[in-house]
Amino acid sequence: MTTTTFDTLQYAKKLKESGFTEQQAETQAETLKQLADTTNNNLSTHVATKSDIELLRRDAKADIELLRKDMSSLKNELIIKVGGMLVVAVGVLAAIIKL
Repeated sequence: MTTTTFDTLQYAKKLKESGFTEQQAETQAETLKQLADTTNNNLSTHVATKSDIELLRRDAKADIELLRKDMSSLKNELIIKVGGMLVVAVGVLAAIIKL
């Protein structure tokens, strides 16, 4: 990961040229540098790398495969239950017709 450098001296000079006092310019430059450093540190710990994404992709594929197996198993169970209910319904109808 690349880090961006911030030239506080040049920034403070530009602020002074714009009418800031030396103390205001230095404080502003230092505060902005701290913010930039904090942002860079946060980015380096919160940005996904290609290997992170590849790992997540493999995990997602494995999870999808497990879901497909579960769905197939549930489908088979549902077919058996509906088939059983159909047999019972036909038996009940046959009994009612014989009456």
